[in-house]
Amino acid sequence: MKIFVTGAAGFVGGALVAQLRTSGAAVAGAEGEVDVTDAARVREAFAAARPDAIVHLAAISSVSEAEADVLRTFRVNYLGTRAVLASAAAAAPHARVLLASSCVVYGSAAPGAPPFDETAPLRPRDAYARSKAAADLLGAAFAGRGLDVVRARPWNHTGAGRPDRFVEASLARQLAEIEAGLRPPRLEVGSLDSVRDFLHVDDVVDAYRALLQPGVPAGVYNVASGRGLTIRALLERLIARSAARPEVVVDPARVRPPDATTGSAAKLARATGWAPRRGLETALDELLASWRSEIARRAAGKAAVS
Repeated sequence: MKIFVTGAAGFVGGALVAQLRTSGAAVAGAEGEVDVTDAARVREAFAAARPDAIVHLAAISSVSEAEADVLRTFRVNYLGTRAVLASAAAAAPHARVLLASSCVVYGSAAPGAPPFDETAPLRPRDAYARSKAAADLLGAAFAGRGLDVVRARPWNHTGAGRPDRFVEASLARQLAEIEAGLRPPRLEVGSLDSVRDFLHVDDVVDAYRALLQPGVPAGVYNVASGRGLTIRALLERLIARSAARPEVVVDPARVRPPDATTGSAAKLARATGWAPRRGLETALDELLASWRSEIARRAAGKAAVS
């Protein structure tokens, strides 16, 4: 297969491209990212590549970044998705298009509520979630016109290289800095009672690859473990992996009302046989190791300059 990946340089994109190439697939879009807000350029890129499948990952993926520039978020997450879908319909009408949506389209649930399944109503709560929900519904509209669209709604996924604008990576970075003596033994946190459903990034990539297979019906699929974990429990697991024993300090600027969200991937499992294989423990090991390496690299760079 020839697969065009938008957002190939991102956290998930890099993992996906590596797996696709290992499996022997030809990957387009990884060299010279196409600006998905430029509809003409997207159409030209698809026409030149003639892909068998398209995976659309390019997005503003951080809630804080989305809130800081709502118009840009709309342009990238909604209009960018529209450009991808319209360009696929025009230049690659037989390609399967996988849209990476998000679990945030469901909103949140009360603690102890059952995991969301794909029949749950969409109740986005912020600019990022609204942009992803709008793009998700747009994918359904194009599917109704005959385009082969799969909408994947993943829950939180982590591992080596996860940017520190996400909670577990921020915690890992701070621990690595404390271990290296680059910050005092104080770890700043926000809301610790919120519940999330965490996956290893490669398990999410496995799900995407499974959904690209021609025999899998088009539609919408959750990608989740089905197990909730509080941020407090996540923090405890990271600290247990660290030589640091920091004082945990709540930063009021980081605090949000606690909420809960977990997902059911039963539909995905039935359609593809997918199940998480690597586990959160492995993801946290890799996450912390990658931040230790990054902090050491930054320290070495500063030492060389001085």
